[in-house]
Amino acid sequence: MFADPKGPITHFEWATFTVNGQVHSPEAGVGKDIFLSPEGISAWYERKGHKLKRSMVKRALALKPEVLVIGNGVEGALEIGKKARKEIENAGVKLVVLRTPEACRVYNQLYRLGKRVILLAHGTC
Repeated sequence: MFADPKGPITHFEWATFTVNGQVHSPEAGVGKDIFLSPEGISAWYERKGHKLKRSMVKRALALKPEVLVIGNGVEGALEIGKKARKEIENAGVKLVVLRTPEACRVYNQLYRLGKRVILLAHGTC
């Protein structure tokens, strides 16, 4: 679905991310939903259901990114709620919402440009 040997995300396929040489999936690493920031990678444990809520982005906004990239799933199932969108807007953060494979590509591009970027990515539907 996605491959970029320059990384930091070098590969993505259904529920499996390879970031900085480490595999993250339901069976390994931080899981199938990732939170990737300048501070490192962790599980995006706040993601519940298929509507993005403010509670799902608070941790990311606290890190003061320039850009917040949301991978809304392989099929685009994760909807962006109005309140969450408004909270991101009010924080002065640029929001980019794409299907997860494309979100990985954009994250890598912004990262390589030196932007303070965070990726919240849903790894399945």
